[in-house]
Amino acid sequence: MELVGVDLEERSYEIKIGAGLLANLGQSLIDLDIKAGTKILIITDKRVNDLYGSEINQRLEETDFEFKIIVVPEGEKSKSLNMTKVLYDEAVDFGLDRSSLIIAFGGGVIGDLAGFIAATYMRGVPFIQIPTTLLAQVDSSVGGKTAVNHEAGKNLIGAFYQPELVLIDLEVLNTLDQRDVRSGLAEVIKYGVIWDKEFFNYLQANHKEIKELDLDVLAKVIQRSCQIKAEVVAKDEKELGLRAILNYGHTIGHAIEALAGYGEYRHGEAVAIGMISAMELAYKLDMVTKEEVEAQTELINNFGLPTTINKLRLDQIISKTKQDKKVKDGEVNFILPNSIGEVEIVSGVKNEVLTEVLAKQLR
Repeated sequence: MELVGVDLEERSYEIKIGAGLLANLGQSLIDLDIKAGTKILIITDKRVNDLYGSEINQRLEETDFEFKIIVVPEGEKSKSLNMTKVLYDEAVDFGLDRSSLIIAFGGGVIGDLAGFIAATYMRGVPFIQIPTTLLAQVDSSVGGKTAVNHEAGKNLIGAFYQPELVLIDLEVLNTLDQRDVRSGLAEVIKYGVIWDKEFFNYLQANHKEIKELDLDVLAKVIQRSCQIKAEVVAKDEKELGLRAILNYGHTIGHAIEALAGYGEYRHGEAVAIGMISAMELAYKLDMVTKEEVEAQTELINNFGLPTTINKLRLDQIISKTKQDKKVKDGEVNFILPNSIGEVEIVSGVKNEVLTEVLAKQLR
C-alpha cells in the first residue's frame, strides 16, 4: 500500500492507495478512531451499488457501526440542490448527528455531492472519500472541493471541506469502461503539464501499460498525481492563487460541458479539449514551442481523448467562459503553460486570439 499525506495542519489527512483496500474498510474506519455504534451514511450511485453494495454491506456488518446506504441516480444531474434536499431528509431520518460519518462511495459526482452534504449538514460532519473512477482517484477526491451544479454553471454552489481519509482501491478500475478510464487520464496529463515534466515524460513512455491498466504502473501514476495535487493544495487550500493552476484546461472544458449538456462529454474529455485550446493559446502568445504543443497533443491522442469540439457554436463557448469562477473584474483568467511542467495565470487574452484558436477545433 502507498500513502500520500495532505498537509493542512489540523485538517491534514492521508490518501491510501493499494489493491483490495475495500476488503479492509472496517479496519480503516477503526484506524480513524471511529467509535463503535457510530452512524455512517454511505452515499453512492446505482452502478457502484450494483457492483460493490453487497461487499460494503458485508464488510460493515462485521463491525459495530450502524450504517445506511443511499443510492442516487448516476450522472451530473444528481449534483443538484433538489438532490441535496433528498439527502438532507435521509440524514435527518437516519438520525445523523455531528459525531456521525458520511462516506462518499463513487466517482466525482458522488464525491462532490456527498462532500457538500457533509460540509453543510449540521455545519459539518466528518466524511471520507472512496473514489471508484480514475478521474476521482487522481483529482476530485483530493483537496476538499465540494459542490453542486447550478443551471448557470458547473460547481457554482459549494464549499472547501476536507475529508478525514481518501481510500483508493486499484482493483475497482477493472470495472470501468474504457471511456471512463480515458476521462481520468486527462487529469493525469494535466499534472505533468502544470507541475512535473519528468512525470509527463513517464506518461509518454508508459502510455500503453497505462491504457492496459497495468496496476503496478497505475499505482505510480495515481500516487504521483495525488502527490502533485497534495503539494498544490497544501500551498493554497482555498484557491486564492496557486491552486488555480489545477484548473488547466478547465475554463474551456467547463464551457463545453455546460453547453453540450452535462453528460454529453465526460469531464476528462472536455478537459482534454480545453488543454488543447490552452496550449494553442500559449503558442499564439509565444509562451511555448511548437514541439511542446505537439508533445501534449500526441499524449492526448495516445490516450484516445478528443481534441476537437462537436456541434457547438464558437460565440456560445466564448460567452460561457465569462461565467467561469476564475473571472475577475470581467476578465477571464486562463491557465497557460510556459513550458511542459510549468504554467501561469494569464488574463487579458483578446477575443480574436481565442476565436482563432477555438475555430481550429470546431467540427
